[in-house]
Amino acid sequence: MTSLLTRPDHARTEAVRPRPLVLIATLGGALAALGPLVVLLSIGVIGWFASDAGVHGAPRDGMRVGALAWLAGHGSGVTVLGARVTIVPLGITAIAAWSVWRLGHRVGDSVSGHGPDADRISDGERDFTVPTAVALFFASYAVVAVVVATLAAGSTADPSLPRVLGWTVLLTAFVAAPAIAIGSGRAAIWAAFLPASVRAGAAVAGSVLARLLAVSAVLFLVSFAVSFGEAATMTSRLHLSPSEAGLYALVNAAYAPNAALFAGSWLLGPGFAVGGATLVSPGAVVLGPLPVVPLFAALPAVGTPPGWMGGLMVLPPLVAAVSAHRVLRGRPLTWDRIALAGCGGGLAAGVGFALLASLSGGAAGPGRMRFVGPFTRDVLVHSVTACGIGALLGASVLALFAWRTARSVAPEEGPGPDTPAED
Repeated sequence: MTSLLTRPDHARTEAVRPRPLVLIATLGGALAALGPLVVLLSIGVIGWFASDAGVHGAPRDGMRVGALAWLAGHGSGVTVLGARVTIVPLGITAIAAWSVWRLGHRVGDSVSGHGPDADRISDGERDFTVPTAVALFFASYAVVAVVVATLAAGSTADPSLPRVLGWTVLLTAFVAAPAIAIGSGRAAIWAAFLPASVRAGAAVAGSVLARLLAVSAVLFLVSFAVSFGEAATMTSRLHLSPSEAGLYALVNAAYAPNAALFAGSWLLGPGFAVGGATLVSPGAVVLGPLPVVPLFAALPAVGTPPGWMGGLMVLPPLVAAVSAHRVLRGRPLTWDRIALAGCGGGLAAGVGFALLASLSGGAAGPGRMRFVGPFTRDVLVHSVTACGIGALLGASVLALFAWRTARSVAPEEGPGPDTPAED
């Protein structure tokens, strides 16, 4: 990034030449995919040995399980005992996204010296450094995904390669591309051309979404902690060894982000389903027979929840209001732009949460477990409403002060044409 913002002299440019962009971006994409994959392969081998001390099967069986877990985190879905499981372990997806972000940022920093400098970009010269790096990053990541899916396809799990490639596109578009743009310094240059209200709105959207996700995660963790005894009882029914119990805990932890998004959907009002003809919402809880999964211990009791639970629905708009107020405070914007940035940012945050909620559900087994997850359309309506109104209210306080300040410092109007002049 420094090399982009400062113009080195001719001698220094000749002495230090940047490494090839093709090599940097291609290697970055491959390493971003291989990092989490190697970790999961290792866990798979450890799990294979810990389950029966290596009596049955071979190490490659454990490696195949690790590869399938990596593919499942990329939306491939797996087949377990003939039943299709498409719900994505977002914990693994989050690890993959973190790896993509870190490597993408490093790729961006390494290619910051390629292409035109800041002055030439500001003058309108075309710059294809970031698009080229993103395309090469995606290509190498996709090659790793195709190879892993091909090697794991011989098992009965039957991973879906098109879904893996689709999730790879999402990771590249929403994680790798921003990371490369920020690391290369181009994002700062491009952002300078945007109106101040748009930049403020984007900051509000990020803050509201991050805090809403944090509150949702806290709600799930508190619910799970309160029901931890029931979760331990569920695990004991499976008669697992200590090592197997540890691996089973890791599997449940991989779905903890899904549970947090379920909790957020509950906070917003629509709730979620845990199988066919079920409902978990602040107004009613209808459940049927559930598999022995410790995460289900966090579900509320069947029936009508107490009234104080419904009061928790005030949290999303309150979080949006506080976030918008904190972000917009001190920004040199007029009162109308403050209101616009707050409302627009809240609406964008609501859409973002609904998109994440849509990714958290799917089929979790045969029969009535073919659908587990939030009601996406209802969540979209409620999240946009709660976050949009909450952020607008938080911004309106600042907008009111800005409006009063603007009126107090406005110059007084001079005498009109019909006012007689004094001698």
